[in-house]
Amino acid sequence: MKVIILAGGSGTRLWPFSRNAFPKQFLNFGDGLSLLQKTIQRFLPLVAPADILIVTNQDYYHLVKAQAGAIDPLLERQILVEPDKKNTAPAICIAVKYLQDFLGCKEDECFLVSSSDHLITPQSVFLEGMKRAELVAKQGWHVIFGIRPHKPETAYGYVKGKPTENPSVWKVERFIEKPEYSLAQEFVLSGEYLWNSGIFLFQIGSFLKEMEQYCPSVASLAKGSFKELSTRFCDMPDISIDYALMEKSSNVMVLPLDVSWSDVGSWDSVYDVLEKDVNLNAKVGNVLDIDTKNCLIMGGKRLISTIGLEDILVIETDDALFIGRKGESQRVKHLVEELKKRNAKEPYEHVTSHRPWGHFTILEEGDRYKIKRIVVQPKQKLSLQKHYHRSEHWVVVKGTASVTIGEQEKLVHENESIYVPKGCVHRLENPGKVKLELIEVQVGEYVGEDDIVRLEDVYQRS
Repeated sequence: MKVIILAGGSGTRLWPFSRNAFPKQFLNFGDGLSLLQKTIQRFLPLVAPADILIVTNQDYYHLVKAQAGAIDPLLERQILVEPDKKNTAPAICIAVKYLQDFLGCKEDECFLVSSSDHLITPQSVFLEGMKRAELVAKQGWHVIFGIRPHKPETAYGYVKGKPTENPSVWKVERFIEKPEYSLAQEFVLSGEYLWNSGIFLFQIGSFLKEMEQYCPSVASLAKGSFKELSTRFCDMPDISIDYALMEKSSNVMVLPLDVSWSDVGSWDSVYDVLEKDVNLNAKVGNVLDIDTKNCLIMGGKRLISTIGLEDILVIETDDALFIGRKGESQRVKHLVEELKKRNAKEPYEHVTSHRPWGHFTILEEGDRYKIKRIVVQPKQKLSLQKHYHRSEHWVVVKGTASVTIGEQEKLVHENESIYVPKGCVHRLENPGKVKLELIEVQVGEYVGEDDIVRLEDVYQRS
């Protein structure tokens, strides 16, 4: 069995933690492991790293590489970059073509498709379900992992099924997308409906055959080799695997699972999965609460203090604060849409931005100046570049920097500094074995991130 993990989504339902440049799958909620890393670890007891393929886009490639590599360095070679940002049906098709052309998978091979940002416990029950689902998929069925609902939930899709001779699976009768609350109540009470987890198991041959039947607009472009598909990928329609295949096919089974599952799609769902104190508060960060109950309070460096709150969400980052009432967090997407209309930068980037070589944090910004803290990982280097509108002054705080300015190269040690004039070709590199940390002061008529002319780059950025 192969496992395809889809890690290219850019949702912002967990704003202000989740942004376009650093979406949900890369977040962790206080335990040090991101949702992507937990997803990878979920499958390793059953499959080897070489049997996992992580599908993402160019924007997130280096984030995926860093987080996957922290789990197992072999996973750095198991990343497939989509030629263009498309929906799940095209993403799965190009992944299948990769499995066939590069991993030698035959049409009778099974593959599981999973999102990269879900939480599932206990893991042992899920893994046992994978084994049972594979037996069904080998017979040519498409298998959906269905979660037995424990409450009415309007944010999830539902699958209605009926038992079969095989006690492991139900035959799918219909799909229902995000019902009203009263209807969701009926679904839970009936016992005939399951939450659609968005986790699927297919057999390659059966999958390709039915894609041709039910979604020829995708299947026709997916014919030929992986290289040929890559050149046509931009012409693929933007369509999910649910609409392209699952809701049309009569060849679908659902595997009921008694597990705790969450797509972590709202701050209310984050509250549900986190540990609570005696007052049923879920807290991450430096929090002092008095007479506060049933709240989610999440922050970073700054102290968050509360008095007399109940059923409130408090989410703080370095540049934004969100306060809302529990039960209303699905409306965060409307808040983000309004911020985008105002051309605000907060929906897109954090003050800390990640790059292939490390990351930087904006400490202060004003008219004609910007101050950053830059961290360069060992043996990594920035592009050879120049700026038309700003000069830079670097002060090394930790480690040793190898600096190229024009034709000259110089080592700059801790508590030493160097000046980069406006328009001068330069490069910063960390030649050492520890992280390089420095403070950068930019001064000029324009200090935007797009004032970079890259002349040479080891990460193939434009």
